Amino acid sequence: MSILVVGSVAFDSIKTPFGEVDDALGGSACYFSTSASFFTDVSLVAVIGDDFPQEHIDFLASRNIDLAGLQKSAGETFRWKGKYEYDLNEAHTLETHLNVFESFKPELPENYRDAEYVFLANIDPELQLEVLQQVKKPKLVACDTMNFWIEGKKKELIKTLAKVDMLVINEAEVRQLADEPNLVKAAEIVRGFGPKTLVVKRGEYGVLMFSEGSIFSAPAYPLEEVFDPTGAGDTFAGGFVGYLAATRNLEEKNLRKAIVFGTVMASFTVEKFSLDRLREIDYAEIESRYKRIKLLTDFADIE
Repeated sequence: MSILVVGSVAFDSIKTPFGEVDDALGGSACYFSTSASFFTDVSLVAVIGDDFPQEHIDFLASRNIDLAGLQKSAGETFRWKGKYEYDLNEAHTLETHLNVFESFKPELPENYRDAEYVFLANIDPELQLEVLQQVKKPKLVACDTMNFWIEGKKKELIKTLAKVDMLVINEAEVRQLADEPNLVKAAEIVRGFGPKTLVVKRGEYGVLMFSEGSIFSAPAYPLEEVFDPTGAGDTFAGGFVGYLAATRNLEEKNLRKAIVFGTVMASFTVEKFSLDRLREIDYAEIESRYKRIKLLTDFADIE
């Protein structure tokens, strides 16, 4: 079952203690759609400038990503420049140039409006709401946001969250959104805004999922080398929602499996810059890591 994703396509310039890249393919919609494409078809809505290379379009199309919603505008593509110190959990933004993304207005092609699975990547919450007003009867709406929108457009964000089934954000953002330091209490406050399920990304410490009467914890996949965490959260979301759409099953047990598949996808992304690692893997490698994570958390009762 196809997923509709609305987000950004960007060029990233990144420096970490292990290397650097300039103008690498990035953006929330790219990471999400590439990750989700290992599980199901994806329809992408975003904007690019007239400087966007054909080779990147060809790559996305090769992943069976429908690009009918990819708008091309006169000007330069969104650019982000950042760096990481040895604490790879925190990105330091050096430059942000919205360029054509600044005037982005998501317009869904007619055949996208029947989408049953929708992911609203990190964009202005008012634009997220506009997207939802164009979709007819989604079975699942998942959403991401960030501290910038929580601080500057909290009222608009809460209005959008009232129409969202799942929210996928990091630990600091949960506390900020709820204005509550205790994560468990904060999760309940955020779920009260609308999302029945809250997925909390915790970087190298894994993922927590809060749903009705249930808390689920999954570890991050242990890696010997981490080069670049950029896009890991969007890659996680792509694997998570991609698995749910592929299985068409939103029961608690399947949500937990989807969390682990999302964790697996994120583990690949951080091993190289940009989407380079995702270009190399196949589904057999994904399944292999999924099985290893299951073994990591398997234990017998002690009598």
